[in-house]
Amino acid sequence: MWVIYSLSTAFLFATSDALTKRALALRDEYLVAWARLLFSLPILFISLMFIEIPPLNRSFWVATLCALPLEISAIILYTRALKISPISLSVPYLALTPMFLIITSYLLLGEKVSMSGGAGIFLIAAGSYSLNLHKARHRLIDPLKALYNEKGSVLMIIVAFIYSITSSLGKIAIENSSPLFFGSFYFILITFFFTPIAVLKNKGNIVFTKRDIIPLTSIGITYSLMIITHMLALSLTKVAYMISIKRSSLLFSIFYGYLLFKEEKTSERALGGIIMFAGFVLIILST
Repeated sequence: MWVIYSLSTAFLFATSDALTKRALALRDEYLVAWARLLFSLPILFISLMFIEIPPLNRSFWVATLCALPLEISAIILYTRALKISPISLSVPYLALTPMFLIITSYLLLGEKVSMSGGAGIFLIAAGSYSLNLHKARHRLIDPLKALYNEKGSVLMIIVAFIYSITSSLGKIAIENSSPLFFGSFYFILITFFFTPIAVLKNKGNIVFTKRDIIPLTSIGITYSLMIITHMLALSLTKVAYMISIKRSSLLFSIFYGYLLFKEEKTSERALGGIIMFAGFVLIILST
């Protein structure tokens, strides 16, 4: 079941990203990031009404409160990356999260990954490198320069590292509560604390028109369902396993980049995505 939940999370995550990028065309990234959270609240509140609130100990609160500022920072950087870079070029760098998780999940959770997973890590790195391979007209080092120049990709690598920490902290919180309760409660808290940031950045001028309702509702529904399936999957297996499968969202993102935004070089980036996904599979099989 954790594989099914993880694949569902990947599809919903990529779909929400594609809808978010469309909305970002005419909107400030802080406003759209906040709207993404805001419009996910109805489903989260409804789910919370039918969930028994478990006893919440010190470990739950420490993990939750430590994760909150990191999660908000990641949301801001993530949405900014979607706005300034092609979705098929920026989102695949989230594939680096499982590599970071090998260290962070061990330090925070004591979850060990076999050394034989090094081959999988190499494939992930090689796939990331090949995303900019078309820029290597003269030297093999050119893709690294392209990565530096593609600010959205750099931001997404930072996000990938932050997510490796918040995923591990989330696992601690889930183990000391329940997956559905934590998923709903945590993102309600994030929305509450992110609201003044969005208001400040937009100087209090937050207005939604009738034309905004349908796209923002679609974003909210897919995002809230992603949260639920994410937490259920995370509760059933090791963090690195779950996030590895979730990162198959990069393949869906590449497809959306071609279908919705007519992005170029998607076939080349798809090859990089497949290499990275092969690395995920090898890590899973070798741990």
